[in-house]
Amino acid sequence: MKIGILSDSHKKTILLKEAIDHLKSLGCEILIHAGDMEEKESLEILEESGLIYTSVFGNNDFNLVQYQNDYKIHKEPYYFKIGENTFKLMHLPFYMNNDTDIIIYGHTHQFEAKYENNTLIINPGEVCARKKPLSECATLEISKKQYKITYNFKKPEDINWQHKEIIYDR
Repeated sequence: MKIGILSDSHKKTILLKEAIDHLKSLGCEILIHAGDMEEKESLEILEESGLIYTSVFGNNDFNLVQYQNDYKIHKEPYYFKIGENTFKLMHLPFYMNNDTDIIIYGHTHQFEAKYENNTLIINPGEVCARKKPLSECATLEISKKQYKITYNFKKPEDINWQHKEIIYDR
């Protein structure tokens, strides 16, 4: 199973759609958005992707609270399972204790992937290309023996995405 991970799309709905289309082309079956979407249209794009998805409110998503019953958007930290793996999803990196198998967060706009104390930690970077000239997202593939993270990035005006793979043995 391949999971697409996004964060910090802010008001850049075109870049969000491009990132989701890219993740779908890579075979992702699930989307996880770590907050700061700002626009109802972003929730609609997640919903219309046709994929299973979940998301959390970011610190700029106060106007989306009214839609929490209509879309899969949750308060942080949000705990859930995919298969046998436990996840903690948040926007702000305030709940970084190792109480799940995988922690996904956003807010910093910086890609990060590390495996420590039996916990995988991922920040997919920023979709919005605001703090640097890159739109970013990530994929996660989980097997019994390893985690495979692929960092995907491109300049907003480029057509093709670039990739960097990171593998951690479990």
